[in-house]
Amino acid sequence: MPNPRTFQIQEISAHPGPVPGAGTRREEEVCKYIDVTTCIGCKACEVACVEWNEHPFRETTFNDTYQTMPTTEWNYYNLIKFVEDQRDESNFMWLLRKDQCMHCEDPGCLRACPADGAIIKFENGIVDFQQENCIGCGYCISGCPFDIPKFHPKTNKVYKCTLCSDRVGQGLEPACVKACPTGCLKFGTKSDMVQIAGLRAKQLQEISGFADAGVYNPASIGGTHVIYVLHDAKNPQRYGLPANPVIPPSYTIWKWLAKPVGLWMGLLGILAIFMHRVSVGPRMPQPEDPPVVTEHPDPVEARRKEQP
Repeated sequence: MPNPRTFQIQEISAHPGPVPGAGTRREEEVCKYIDVTTCIGCKACEVACVEWNEHPFRETTFNDTYQTMPTTEWNYYNLIKFVEDQRDESNFMWLLRKDQCMHCEDPGCLRACPADGAIIKFENGIVDFQQENCIGCGYCISGCPFDIPKFHPKTNKVYKCTLCSDRVGQGLEPACVKACPTGCLKFGTKSDMVQIAGLRAKQLQEISGFADAGVYNPASIGGTHVIYVLHDAKNPQRYGLPANPVIPPSYTIWKWLAKPVGLWMGLLGILAIFMHRVSVGPRMPQPEDPPVVTEHPDPVEARRKEQP
């Protein structure tokens, strides 16, 4: 496989006009498969992610749970979430879910980003951040329906999981997949992973008694390049996943309606100024009004007029 920086780029944040070189080569779409039913919460994927990305190990946060910390951070892209799920007194389950960037087919972070080239989406599905072009506005954070990108206050940049684009570019699987000891993580083409996930969900329905088992690959954002097999796919909220993730309308309206309309209105204003100058001419300086002279009355003449 080629170096990740030579992947065919499909979209670029805030980039006007066509994408340079678009359509010259089609990369195979990649996908990460996560089976929450076989995750044991060992956190090997967390450690592998930190080590591969050369992030400093940080203090963990104890919050009455086995989670390493409450949420992902700018230097902690991958987090196993421990969800205590208790439907009734006799039915308790640990729902363990690997939380990281979903690499959406229609990425909300890219839609919201105003910086040219700060976020790019490759044709193989990887959504990558280019921190050297990031302006630190944080719009990508509010544009993500999964609350994934995180801001680093010292560098004023935003960071997230890159799906190990550097490893994938050399034909390797992501570091977290390499480290997983149970096989709950797999990596391959999108079509293969969707097929494997469907077979696993069917197995859970028929053999394990999870009638609502299924695949989480939300169509509301065009699908994702990280998919889950869930015990209860009808209620992904149990795992901390949105049932119907969508990009905030404010970003889609701005990018596709308000921004073009505002641009055209600005161009029309410039055209109106030009036409006025051509037809009427430039505004000439107006002559100044002559000074008003106030005559002071002669006191002798004034007294003469007052006499009868």
